[in-house]
Amino acid sequence: MLTLHHARKFAKRFGPGLITGAADDDPSGLATYSQAGAQFGVGLLWTLAFTTPLMISIQMVSARIGWFTGHGLGWNIRRVMPKWVTAGIVVLLVFANTLNIAADIAAMGEALQLIVGGPEHGHALVFGLICTVLPLRLNYESMVSVLKWLTLALLAYVAVVFMLHVDWERVMLDTAIPSFQSGGAYWIMVVAVLGTTISPYLFFWQASQEAEQRQRMDRDRSDGVDLATNASFVQEHLSRIKLDTIIGMVFSNVIAFCVMLATAITLNQHGITDIQTTRQAAEALRPLAGELTFVLFALGIIGTGMLAVPVLAASAGYAVADAFEWRSGLDRDVLEAKGFFGVIAASTIIGTSIDFTPLDPIKALVWSAVANGIIAVPIMAVMMWLGSNREILGDYMLSRRHLVLGWFATAVMAAAVIAMIVAG
Repeated sequence: MLTLHHARKFAKRFGPGLITGAADDDPSGLATYSQAGAQFGVGLLWTLAFTTPLMISIQMVSARIGWFTGHGLGWNIRRVMPKWVTAGIVVLLVFANTLNIAADIAAMGEALQLIVGGPEHGHALVFGLICTVLPLRLNYESMVSVLKWLTLALLAYVAVVFMLHVDWERVMLDTAIPSFQSGGAYWIMVVAVLGTTISPYLFFWQASQEAEQRQRMDRDRSDGVDLATNASFVQEHLSRIKLDTIIGMVFSNVIAFCVMLATAITLNQHGITDIQTTRQAAEALRPLAGELTFVLFALGIIGTGMLAVPVLAASAGYAVADAFEWRSGLDRDVLEAKGFFGVIAASTIIGTSIDFTPLDPIKALVWSAVANGIIAVPIMAVMMWLGSNREILGDYMLSRRHLVLGWFATAVMAAAVIAMIVAG
């Protein structure tokens, strides 16, 4: 019989992977999935099935690197690449993350305005302040606990689907057997979905979270034994990383699947095919699917934004701290890691401020997507190199199957970038 104790013990096995997967479904990602569903109906559901194993493979690489080395990706990239290359990658990551934060906070403000009224910019300011304060006030365990609970907000999109009439036989068939279309718009959207599901900030976040867990374990041990030399302990944590990452990535794409399916059923089938923002998607759902569906969709935008913005800001903080050898970690005091927390606060504040300028946050997403697409390929290639390096991972280098999947994911992302450039 499953007791509360067993449930809590099981839940403790999840953290970096689950939060990483949930953060991938941020408001800007939801806008992409909504647009795909509205424009092409169920015709792009196959992309989510296709990207799931690729997401799992590449996120497991970042998690393994972080846990075994006890350091984040920026620190490890700096070990094998020239400093100027590392600095360039980090600058692009911070740029893309800040624009993404801007778009997410704007979407959260708009979603709350739809529900309760009032000025959208005022709501955005409140969300920006909350997302700035959270990482500064909460330690690692508290922050992870908050983010875990926020993942439940994504279940709103599962509820939305089950409130609609779905022809599951056709949906499963379209998911399993792609019906490719000609035309640039179709392939641009394929690239957009790929770029949304496999994002560099997720690599940095999960690697840093695994590294932080490893560092905490090392500090808590009094015998001075290196954890990486204990085979049974290593296998236990490799299993935990695998389970956590698989569940996190599957959860992420199930939610994306539900958003795309919900907009395909309600919007595409009623001739509404031009959806650019999550606000438009929520507003369009109200007359077609009912008030409760609309409210659930809008609340989901707020919940996912509250989850994603701290992850975006923290991944930027970890990357900069690793590149410049600063102290970092959510467990540290603000004064002890001023640079790390300074980057987190600055990226969130600047992202919030963009919402008060003439710059369109949705157009900013295009710029961040371009930056993410460009830097994802070299980062993934370096990650695969690190994962096959015995000096870094010792006897726990990536298996042949994992190498094949990881390099295939890298090749897919490279092809997506080339397609994006050609289509542009």
